[in-house]
Amino acid sequence: MSVAPAPAAVFAGSIPEIYDKYLVPLIFEPYAIDLAQRLVSLPLTNVLELACGTGAVTRRLSLALPHNVFIIASDLSQPMLNYAASIGTSRPVEWRQADAMQLPFDKASFDVVVCQFGAMFFPDKTRAYAEVRRVLRTGGLFLFNTWDRIEHNEFTLVVHETLAGVFPDDPPGFIERVPHGYHDPAMIRRDLASGGFSEQPGIETVTARSRAASARIPAVAFCQGTPIRNEIESRDPARLHAATAATESALAARFGHAAVDGKIQAHVVSVNA
Repeated sequence: MSVAPAPAAVFAGSIPEIYDKYLVPLIFEPYAIDLAQRLVSLPLTNVLELACGTGAVTRRLSLALPHNVFIIASDLSQPMLNYAASIGTSRPVEWRQADAMQLPFDKASFDVVVCQFGAMFFPDKTRAYAEVRRVLRTGGLFLFNTWDRIEHNEFTLVVHETLAGVFPDDPPGFIERVPHGYHDPAMIRRDLASGGFSEQPGIETVTARSRAASARIPAVAFCQGTPIRNEIESRDPARLHAATAATESALAARFGHAAVDGKIQAHVVSVNA
């Protein structure tokens, strides 16, 4: 698998706002609720969130966990953090810019490290997992999710195939290479073991539905609210809106011209330090 570009370099400009407005409710919110609910029954004092993005999981954690549980939400991208902080949470959390490759926290500092759809972006997953293991207390929990194969995520697959047709000589590959490039449970287990986790992780495949009022919403969400936008604009900046329109047409042809509904699927991974 190719190394992903650094998220800080690609989640900037207008992407954070579009990402939060369209992509979060479309595909991230169901899994944010799922992750937060998995922590509700645990006796916790503090939680570290990695790759918090615009705060989808952070907001759910602030609602679900007792007020005495201290939450630090971190991300490599300062623009994403700034946007998350501008939205805010139901109670105070600490927003921190942090690189998962070199976490700025002491050893054995946290009861839980949680990460929603961020592990795919770690350029060195073993190193990132070793950092998570270092900052977790003995017995602490690492909880994260990662997208399953692109074929199990219907809107995403249509977007990927459509953009390959729009740019046949140089098809954008980010969506399959990075967000959907870390789907093999055996690889995840190996990387966690290499990062110092001696226990076998639990890996649960969770299917949900992605719904929107029209095909326009997922077209804009993916083409303009993710690093796919950078791939499109690097090929031809003038074709961003044409690529979005082509994607909208393909989604409408597949899922209908009114409300759209598609399958999404991810793996939820949990492992104790």
